[in-house]
Amino acid sequence: MSNATPNSARPLGLGIKRGLKHRCPNCGEGELFSSYLKVQPECAACGHDLSQYRADDGPAYLTILLVGHLLIAPAFFFPFMWEVTPWIIVPASLSILTAVVLLLLPRIKGGFLGLLWANRVTKDQLA
Repeated sequence: MSNATPNSARPLGLGIKRGLKHRCPNCGEGELFSSYLKVQPECAACGHDLSQYRADDGPAYLTILLVGHLLIAPAFFFPFMWEVTPWIIVPASLSILTAVVLLLLPRIKGGFLGLLWANRVTKDQLA
């Protein structure tokens, strides 16, 4: 029922792009997640088995790495971080960081699943 035959080419960029959009990496039409981070067992559009891809902790590590390098580290170069009382900076910073992480995590997980799809890495190979 899947669009892709077992030996057909799976472009890496296409899989990641579809995953970033929360779409099935195989067809690009079906929803990838049934809830915030829960992967659909199979694609409703093409029937591709999505449960065979295990993202585990990879997306979380990548999200932390990106947020740490792109937001936290540069923030220390702004003088207001050192001049304003910690009673204001800490809650404000944590609120912003929490929002950014919660927005990025499902997108990064989708892209990660697209990467696994393109490279044909399934949970059977990881066991």
